[in-house]
Amino acid sequence: MKIKTISFSLAIMMISLSGCTNLEAKDKVELWYEQPAKEWMSSVPIGNGRIGAMVFGGIEEETIALNESSMWSGQYDENQEIPFGKERMNELRKLFFEGKIQEGNQIAGEFLHGNGHSFGTHLPIGDLKLTFSYPENTVSNYRRSLDLGTAISTTNYTIGDVNYVRECFATNPDDVLVLRMSASKKKAINAKLSLSMLRESEISTDGNQLIFEGTVNFPKQGPGGVSFQGRIAISAPNGTLQAEDSSISVNDADMLTIVIDVRTNYKNDAYKSLCKETVVKAEKKTYEKLKKTHLNDYAPLFDRVSLQLGTGEYAGLPTDKRWEQVKKGGYDPGLDVLLFQYGRYLLLASSRENSPLPAALQGFFNDNLACNMGWTNDYHLDINTQQNYWIANVGNLAECHLPLFKYIEDLSVHGAKTAQKIYGCKGWTAHTTANIWEYTAPSGSILWGLFPTASSWIASHLWTQYEYTRDKDYLAKTAYPLLKGNAEFLLDYMVEDPNTGYMVTGPSISPENSFLYEGNNLCASMMPTCDRVLAYEIFNACIQSAQILNIDKEFSDSLQQAIKKFPPIRLRANGGVREWLEDYDEAHPNHRHTSHLLALYPYEQITLDKTPELAAGARKTIEDRLAAEGWEDTEWSRANMICFYARLKDTKQAYQSVLTLESIFTRENLLSISPAGIAGAPYDIFILDGNTAGAAGIAEMLVQGHEGYIEFLPCLPEQWNVGNYKGLCVKGGAEVSAAWNQSLINEATLKATADNTFTVKVPQGKNYTITLNNKRINPVINNGLITVSMKAKDILKFK
Repeated sequence: MKIKTISFSLAIMMISLSGCTNLEAKDKVELWYEQPAKEWMSSVPIGNGRIGAMVFGGIEEETIALNESSMWSGQYDENQEIPFGKERMNELRKLFFEGKIQEGNQIAGEFLHGNGHSFGTHLPIGDLKLTFSYPENTVSNYRRSLDLGTAISTTNYTIGDVNYVRECFATNPDDVLVLRMSASKKKAINAKLSLSMLRESEISTDGNQLIFEGTVNFPKQGPGGVSFQGRIAISAPNGTLQAEDSSISVNDADMLTIVIDVRTNYKNDAYKSLCKETVVKAEKKTYEKLKKTHLNDYAPLFDRVSLQLGTGEYAGLPTDKRWEQVKKGGYDPGLDVLLFQYGRYLLLASSRENSPLPAALQGFFNDNLACNMGWTNDYHLDINTQQNYWIANVGNLAECHLPLFKYIEDLSVHGAKTAQKIYGCKGWTAHTTANIWEYTAPSGSILWGLFPTASSWIASHLWTQYEYTRDKDYLAKTAYPLLKGNAEFLLDYMVEDPNTGYMVTGPSISPENSFLYEGNNLCASMMPTCDRVLAYEIFNACIQSAQILNIDKEFSDSLQQAIKKFPPIRLRANGGVREWLEDYDEAHPNHRHTSHLLALYPYEQITLDKTPELAAGARKTIEDRLAAEGWEDTEWSRANMICFYARLKDTKQAYQSVLTLESIFTRENLLSISPAGIAGAPYDIFILDGNTAGAAGIAEMLVQGHEGYIEFLPCLPEQWNVGNYKGLCVKGGAEVSAAWNQSLINEATLKATADNTFTVKVPQGKNYTITLNNKRINPVINNGLITVSMKAKDILKFK
């Protein structure tokens, strides 16, 4: 029956439907709305790390947009590299050392690109459609929500005198999507289930199941693609099911339960039988058991971190209304909390410990837009994939890193072939763009593709994981072998500059920028600053690892000698940080990439304490970028600004960047967007990294440890003058918490998760009682710092 008139009501009745009081509704970390989503960017995401959906919350027709992480087009290409070799590389470098930069760029452009003709992309599956019929057409008390604490999407509404509730979640333990619809009256549910597929599929029915299967074909990104099968099992107690060729109708049911799985043949020849078995096992369980198992698995992970920043005047409004108020120039500390926790939620949804793949450009959600761009929905290793995981450690979700580490291991296998074929080098490398088909060669153009230290950037996450967890077994078995392989490549790849004696990389690029040289825009040079920063990170990680594990002293010594010959990070004549080894002028002063500032964040090679002149140069670089005409601001560059300004302890600009991210670079469902006009996009496109890196930036405003000591509230804006957090993590192996009022800390704690010695900056503003395991101590305070040796589970408290 067609519903022509829909009336929406705000009120308390909506809240009573979900069993909440007004106070509980405010405290709950959730997105909620008074109307269904009209488009993908208004819907809400659910995911278990492999399979997920965007839920629209429709009344007359519900749309569940299906996603699975390995739904990829493309295929392996053994000819991805153009062989070049060390001898020709040395000849090419000679041109650069002789100052023949333009000639060197021409040769590099001709021979140092890759062949990505079967590169592929991640793709959306299509939509499950539920079309409902009702005895009346008057709708009231509508409310749809996504509770981040439970990872359950709920839709409530009343038609006539019947209350309807739909819940949808993606369970990791049972590895399926689950949807349950209930009604306050018996036999009140009548629906038709069908599919609107984006992939060419054969759709059939088998008893109570809708089945779709096919092989991905997406010529826009080259030949090849996975084969897939999906199963949708329907249960309707006391109702009847009627199957047609490609749909199933449910009549007069008391309840409706749907279980969904989708599998591909990516590294899984038995995908069809696994899909069937997974659905059958889940079907045998009651809805209550599926939900309880899901909550027992998910909630403890999400609940590791809490954050409160005050309520604000918009706290009682729906999420889209709060978002609109920020767009109008307001601020909303509750929305800031929601943005932070949403970043953690989305990483959990996209990358769990048992996920087959790490989070790609859109996590594994897919709006069917990014995949149609030339840059595809893939793994961008020149910042985007890294930003996806910046929140993992500080956000107390270290396990979410594990699919990325497995992926790096896969990259290293083919990356060894790439290192040999292109550079004639040992070890392994990978470049700017990567896929699930072992693509590690440069991209199609050197402007964005000639970036072999992309491998070093992504590999640095292996060391960061150890810094936070202090897990020596992981370091020995997982991290160090991969870090060493990349260091072996760098050591073999780098050469001595005959003009300066410096040990340099190149020719390579500073992604994805170019410089002016004798009237030309060029991109390739020797040792761009980001290469220097990344090579240092990998060498230093290997040196420390070898010391911790008491192995590879000779190799470690060779890395220490190499570091001594690295050029320093230097300033330009205008006071900014150099992006290239030489003081070249930028061809695009408004460029969105600032890879030379990696030394400021996420790394620690530029800090306010240790390198104040370089920190001032970093600020100058940032200010020049932001002031440049046509500054290419986007979701990930704005998230960068939060992180940069937090490190510079500029509370005003850090918070302004939070507001800019919220108001300009997110949509009403708070998913971050790359705006139309950036990188050739004709429309706004969801990209995950703004959410995750933005969350990392907020954490950086609340606690820092990069100076060699832990500091609480290092960049607290006045808008957050009251609040508390618990469960954030710091390097060295510890969780921290703090509570404050009028910007003064009332209480702060550090709980060790590993045996270590911690240096902490004593909070300012009052005399604190300092206790260790509830026993008062009187540590020596030196320049505002105390140093305490702690065992795992020890608690240091300032009160």
